Formats: sequence, C-alpha cells, structure tokens
Amino acid sequence: MRDRGRGETPEGEPGSEEPSAEERQAAEDRRTERLVRQLAQQWGRVREPRQQVEPAYRTGPSNFTRAQVPWGYDVAAAWAWRFIVIVIATLMVLYAIQTLAVVVFPVVIALFISALVAPVVNLIERIGVPRKLAAFLVVLGGIAIVAALIAFVTQQVASGAGELSDNVAGGLGKIEDWLRDGPMKLSDSQINDWISNAQDYIKNQGKDLASHASELSTTVSHIFAAFFIILFSTYFFLADGQLIWAWVVRIFPRAARERADSSGRVAWKSLTQFVRATVLVAGTDAIGIMIAAAILKVPLVSAIGVLVFLGAFVPLVGAFVSGGVAVLVALVAHGPVVALIMLGAVVLVQQIEAHVLQPFLMGRFVSVHPLGVILAIAAGVIVAGIVGALVAVPLAATINAVVQHLASFTDIGESPEDAAEDDPPPEPDEEIEAEVAGEPS
Repeated sequence: MRDRGRGETPEGEPGSEEPSAEERQAAEDRRTERLVRQLAQQWGRVREPRQQVEPAYRTGPSNFTRAQVPWGYDVAAAWAWRFIVIVIATLMVLYAIQTLAVVVFPVVIALFISALVAPVVNLIERIGVPRKLAAFLVVLGGIAIVAALIAFVTQQVASGAGELSDNVAGGLGKIEDWLRDGPMKLSDSQINDWISNAQDYIKNQGKDLASHASELSTTVSHIFAAFFIILFSTYFFLADGQLIWAWVVRIFPRAARERADSSGRVAWKSLTQFVRATVLVAGTDAIGIMIAAAILKVPLVSAIGVLVFLGAFVPLVGAFVSGGVAVLVALVAHGPVVALIMLGAVVLVQQIEAHVLQPFLMGRFVSVHPLGVILAIAAGVIVAGIVGALVAVPLAATINAVVQHLASFTDIGESPEDAAEDDPPPEPDEEIEAEVAGEPS
C-alpha cells in the first residue's frame, strides 16, 4: 500500500476530520466564481459575432456642388422669384395707397399744382418778396381764381338752364312723336308705359340715394379734408420745397444719395414739363370746343369749356368724353344735324391735340407710348377711380423719366460692380470729418 500524504485520510476511515463551515463557504464561493466566469465567457462568445469594428473614414474636401439643371431653368427660376417679390411689393404699395387715398392723392395733386405755379413763386421771390410770403400770395391768388371761375360758370349755367330745359322738353316731344309716327309705330299706351317705367326707375334711384345719405356725408367730409390737405401741402411745397427734398434725400443710404437727388430732380423736371404742357393742351381743347359751340349757338358754352378743360387732364380720352357733353347739349338744343357738326368739331380738336400739341409740347423727355397711357389710366381707375385716372399718366411719365435717367449710368450687360467703379467718389460728410478731427458737429 502506497503511503498517503499528510492530511489525506480516506473518507470513512477512522480518524478523518470533517470540513469546517468556513471551508465549505469558501468552496461554495469558488464554485460560484468559476460558474460566473464560465457564463461570462459563454456570453462573450455569443456576442462576439454581433460586434463589428467601425471602419475608419478618411476626411477630405467637400464634394457639394450646385444642382446641375439646364441653364434655361436656372435663369427662369431666378427671374420667377424676383418677379414674385416685385409683384408682392407692388401690390402692398397699391393697397397702402388705396387705404390712404384720402391723404395720398391730395398730396400728389398738390405736387402737380406746385410744379405748375412754382415759376410764379420764383419770380415774386426775385422781386424781393420773402419766399414764404410769395408762396402764400400765390396760393391765395389761386383760390381767388378758382372761386371766381366757379361763380362765373354757376351764373352761366343758371342763366341758360331755363332755355335748355325748354329745349329738353321740346326734344322729348319730338322723340315721342317719332316713336308714334316713325317706323316703330308704338301706341300711346306703350309710350306711357315706357315713361312710367322711367319715372319709377328715377324714383327708386332717389330712394337709394336717400338711404345712402350717411355715405354721401362721408364723401363730402373726405372732399373737404382733401381740399385742405391740397391747400396746405401746396403752400409748404412752394415755401419749403428744398428743405423737404433735402430731408427725403437724407433717408437714403449715403452711397445712394447722389443718384437719389439727381433722380428726384429729373422727376421734378419731368413733372413740371408734363403739367405745364397738359394745362396748355387742356386750354387749347377748351377754347377750340367753346368756339365751335359758340358758332353753332349751343347753350352753356362756358360750362362746356370748363368741363372740357378739366377733362383734358386725362390724356387721350378725357377731352373727348367731356366734349361728348357738348354734342349732347347740341343734340337737345338744335337737333341731330348740329350735333353731328359739333361732333366733327370735337374730333378735329382732338386730332390737332394728338398730332400737333402733344408731340410739340411734351417732347421726348416726358413721352409715354399711347399703350402705356391707356394702361396707366386703367390702373389708376382701378386703384382710385377718377382721381386715379387724373394722376396716373403724370406719375407714369415721371417714373419713365427716372428709369431712363438711372439706366444711363449702366451699359447693357455691365455688372453692378463695373458700374459702381465708374461712379465718382462720394463727397466727404462734414459731420464725419468733424468727429474724426475731434470737433463737435
């Protein structure tokens, strides 16, 4: 029998010792630790296929490039979004003008009046009268002239109204006889029905007018407000026009003030020439139609002349439409033959205006194509009615002159950078120089 080592006593033999509780606990801990290690190794082998090493990417320059679209699409898209922005801005401006029409259009009309009478103020100032006093005298004289003209026309209309009403009654009688005995062969009952229907229509219109009395009062108040705005705006434009314009120019950025100032002066020159030429054309139309009406012994000659003068401020169509009133008066007063002669006189005056006066007086500087005139009048009517039609064409002529003036600084195909290099250097600002020098501005 082999010798046994020390402490190795076969189990069950007499003399062997039982393990203590500490030894059993230690053995249990060792088994638990061994089991945990085995489980960890097995779990690691299970997860090993799932774990992948992220590849290492090398950095480099960006490969971002502009979208490759056809050149025509690129240009069309650039034009399209700019056009959309321009249209939206234009609509916003028109909406603001329409909302503030009671203020905007009186100021514009005051500008037209100032452009017309500014030489008179300059002449009085050269005599030695202070400019503010000269402007006040011119405005006061204008009010007196307008009041005298209205009084004269009112007196003429009042004196000729009786004769015209008799002519209207006689003309209606002739029309009734023609309806009865003419080709239509209407009976008296049918004519009476038509007359009663017309009377009922007039009565209904009168009732509608009475129901809209509040709107009428609002319109009258707007007219008075516009009159005073025109009055005071005209005075201050004549008295302090240079100071007001200098303040407007200072609103622009410093680099744009020179061109803003030159554009404003071009616009003022264009507006002045347009208004003066329009006044001469309107006066010529009124005088020509008045002479024809006086020769034909048409009543209300003075009223017709004033109406034609005011209507001629709307180019192409204003004088012709207002001259149609003279044709109607001639028809009522003297019958169709005289009315046709009056119509021929109106057409003749319009032809002289279109082919002689307009090209000679307007000139190239304020010339606007007839299509542009018609579109401007249509836009003015849509925005502000009759007042819009009055101011649309001079505004279009002024904008045309300013655009041509600004376009003269840039050649066709020239980039903005090249155009800016040709501009003269801006004049130094006195306030900035004073601050740099340490002097109080």
